[in-house]
Amino acid sequence: MVKIRLKRIGKKKAPFYRIIVSDARRTTHSTSLAEIGTYDPLKEPAEVKINEEEAKKWLANGAQPTETVARLFRNAGITK
Repeated sequence: MVKIRLKRIGKKKAPFYRIIVSDARRTTHSTSLAEIGTYDPLKEPAEVKINEEEAKKWLANGAQPTETVARLFRNAGITK
């Protein structure tokens, strides 16, 4: 199964996330299939950049987003 999830990068107490597509059986820090966006929760308001075409392509191919990524997609208007 393919998942769309967050990969944490950055340093302690300064989180920054990449939105990646990867195999659900692998860890988030292993090789990912694609990187489709970023999420910076420290900015006010939180900064989300998503490649909508890539996200829609992966969702159409059956990739399942995690709860957090699904919320980010809803807020960005990618899904309902």
